[in-house]
Amino acid sequence: MMKIFLAAILPFLILILFGSGMIKGLKYLNFGQQIRGEGPSSHFKKKGIPTMGGVLILLAVVISFFILQDPESNAVWALITTLGLGLVGFIDDIISIRSKRSLGLKARQKLLGQVLTGLLLAIYVSFFSELGTGIIVPLTGRIIELGYWIIPFIVFIVVGFSNAVNLTDGLDGLASGVTMIVATAFAVLTSALGFNELALFGLIIGSACLGFTWFNSNPAQVFMGDVGSLALGGAVASMAVLSRTELFLIIIGGVYVLETLSVMIQVVYFKITQGKWVFSMTPIHHHYELSGMPEGKIVSRFWISSIILAVLGLASFYII
Repeated sequence: MMKIFLAAILPFLILILFGSGMIKGLKYLNFGQQIRGEGPSSHFKKKGIPTMGGVLILLAVVISFFILQDPESNAVWALITTLGLGLVGFIDDIISIRSKRSLGLKARQKLLGQVLTGLLLAIYVSFFSELGTGIIVPLTGRIIELGYWIIPFIVFIVVGFSNAVNLTDGLDGLASGVTMIVATAFAVLTSALGFNELALFGLIIGSACLGFTWFNSNPAQVFMGDVGSLALGGAVASMAVLSRTELFLIIIGGVYVLETLSVMIQVVYFKITQGKWVFSMTPIHHHYELSGMPEGKIVSRFWISSIILAVLGLASFYII
């Protein structure tokens, strides 16, 4: 019980205690946010707000992990995946800041880093763990055996959800709040499955996101940057992979899925109709923003939606 309490409170306290100093340090280094020219005009006032706050999220996660976790457990691979994608995001952010543009790494470079990180996790699961190659089906409890197909499947999940969290990170407090809910739900789910170390990891991630939201809620004092969003995507994806609950992630992380689908639908429809749009702008939170809905209301409704999806995802396990 003490470990559970500390996992739920320690990362939060680290963020609260050191967050203000982090923001001052980022300002001193001139690590300001770059804004896309085609984005909503309301976002131009956010230019220059410190970014790369995800570094402190990762520091809080690492410190808490090594205080509370067994480094020989499967959960260390969740940490490795999180840090691997955080490194990709860190490089992307540094290039963006130094070049003073909204885009850092080229798309294929970022994808390569994501694929290699996902492949590392897939190789561990397939050849060095006792997890097997099956995935649990929600509602039925049935296990689908993927065999060697588990390797590309895991890579797909890691790449897909790291990008999905990155897409979700577009409004103050949105990605951090949603990820707090998703990670906490996975702490409950993995605990029920007997993956206690993963459950602690989920609490650590959720607590770190809660602490970051203290500074990132509207109006944001700091942004997490790609170092934060890619890492958090890797964290939730790896928890699902290491507990064989990837299909539950699609439900519990439904907000991420919606954000990603909105982009895909927009691109496909634009090409089919040769220039027409389904949404005013994607990801879909920008569509609501351009329709006149206040940023705070969009974020709170996405949080509520995430809570509902988390409950549905957990219910799909507990009725098995």
